[in-house]
Amino acid sequence: MNKFQVWLQACRLRTLPLAASSIIVAGGLAQYYQVFDMGIFLLSLLTALLLQILSNLANDYGDALTGVDEQRVGPQRVMQSGLISKPTMQKALIFVTFACLLSGLSLLVRSFGDDLQHWLVFIGLGIAAIVAAITYTMGKIPYGYRAMGDLAVFLFFGLLGVLGSFYLQALTLPSAILLPAFSIGLLSAAVLNINNMRDLVNDKAANKITLVVLFGRQKAFIYHLLLIITAMACSAIYIYTLPDSQFWQFLFLLIASPLIKSCTQIAIALNAPENESAIFNEQLKNTAISTFVFSLLFSIVLIT
Repeated sequence: MNKFQVWLQACRLRTLPLAASSIIVAGGLAQYYQVFDMGIFLLSLLTALLLQILSNLANDYGDALTGVDEQRVGPQRVMQSGLISKPTMQKALIFVTFACLLSGLSLLVRSFGDDLQHWLVFIGLGIAAIVAAITYTMGKIPYGYRAMGDLAVFLFFGLLGVLGSFYLQALTLPSAILLPAFSIGLLSAAVLNINNMRDLVNDKAANKITLVVLFGRQKAFIYHLLLIITAMACSAIYIYTLPDSQFWQFLFLLIASPLIKSCTQIAIALNAPENESAIFNEQLKNTAISTFVFSLLFSIVLIT
């Protein structure tokens, strides 16, 4: 494996479609409300992807230091496997943090110009997003080790991603768009929940506290079902309440089929310990892809 391939593995490109989902939904909403701005959309997308890469690198770094990855059952991490050294990863974290700042500031210039009040609010949100990406598994008290990961994913992938990106284009925030923002946040939390169900044994051994560690896989599966059902319901209610909604606009609910199939496979994994890691890995990927496809379908029915 050459250096370029190593860094691609470290960036975990397969996670980027999930990070893009909130921006895509915000773009569809902006188009529906006739405030869509392509420049702001693209800069929002770039910033979201850079923040996800920053989070991935920080996660690799933090887990390697704490030893969580030593018995890893998911894809191999580059620091734990010795492909990237600690000093090199530190430099990469600084570089990507700078790239996040540059992209975010460009986004604010495009959206707000010299509006100081908006600048201050969104600089605060941007710094919070960067800190959250880094401290998920890094620092003295990484919140990802304190059962706060699900909440953080819901807030940053859902509420901040959708509402923030929409506001940057519209400079207003209709209360109704909380519903699709909830949907993306809940589906993103479902992806993390599968990851945590897979890593239960290893997380327990490393004293990494997740909701799955606290409540066990059976209750985590019930929680997973609630996340999926509520996510679909929120977006369906949003479409239903639109003054010009039509039956075909519920097309995005077709994504419920692969999500239900994924849930049945997870149920099988709970009772098939010899194959559980492979099943969890597969359904982790499938749920992330389904969330991305959901965001595309939801946006398409709004745009058309």
